[in-house]
Amino acid sequence: MANQGPLSARLRALLAVLSRIALAASVLVAAALGVGLVAVLGAPASAPQAGPAPEARVEPAEVEPGSAPPGGGSPEAKPSTEDGADQGAPVRQWADEVAAVADVPARALVSYVRADLAMRDRQPGCRIDWATLAGIGRVESDHGRYGGRRLGADAVPSSPIIGVPLDGGSKVREITDTDGGALDGDPVHDRAVGPMQFIPSTWARWSTDGDGDGTGDPHDLDDAAMAAARYLCAGGRDMRTGQGWWSGVLSYNSSESYAKKVFALAEDYAEAANRRE
Repeated sequence: MANQGPLSARLRALLAVLSRIALAASVLVAAALGVGLVAVLGAPASAPQAGPAPEARVEPAEVEPGSAPPGGGSPEAKPSTEDGADQGAPVRQWADEVAAVADVPARALVSYVRADLAMRDRQPGCRIDWATLAGIGRVESDHGRYGGRRLGADAVPSSPIIGVPLDGGSKVREITDTDGGALDGDPVHDRAVGPMQFIPSTWARWSTDGDGDGTGDPHDLDDAAMAAARYLCAGGRDMRTGQGWWSGVLSYNSSESYAKKVFALAEDYAEAANRRE
């Protein structure tokens, strides 16, 4: 890694934490998938806090090709968060290095790392890692880039990502409208929204302000990644164990093929992070 100037001892320690990506073997997941569980090692770091919420079921919906938000419009963009995460320049530098060797926008990596570090501080027993969040973000929305969109410096895609109507049709269960169309623009049926594809009723229970701007917005990857991390950690789940990881991801989407895809992507991202130097 090139010398980027003097850093405080704490920030150097953080970089060391982010560099120690390990693939921890797990009996349950290894038996199911034949590979080890992705984990991030290191001590907790300070991060935004979020209040507890009851466990709910996330129902991500497949995004309709070429879909636009019903009713048009886009979430209000907040000012660019130049630091990207509470740890500032070291996290940005790390994200830039990983983005150079993995097909993940650096700004998305900042969102996933922000959630990882926040949960180490808030719920250290969960041991959720950024690579698992990145795996989910890739499957759900290509890290906010679905359909040619761009993920902005504010962690909001260039236009909203709205899923198909949950009308009981092919491969989706029926969920009638729960928010008056406020988040998804559909007053008849709910649709999954944002980079992590939350349905409005689930977002109402897990809404999280992941970047400290005072608002929980599912279209904002900082907020959505933090909400997803909290959801995966519900019920005292330990995401470092095979049983914990498997049950967490299956609770996000009850599909074995989905979980295997997330796992493979997470492992690839962790390996890419190790290769960056």
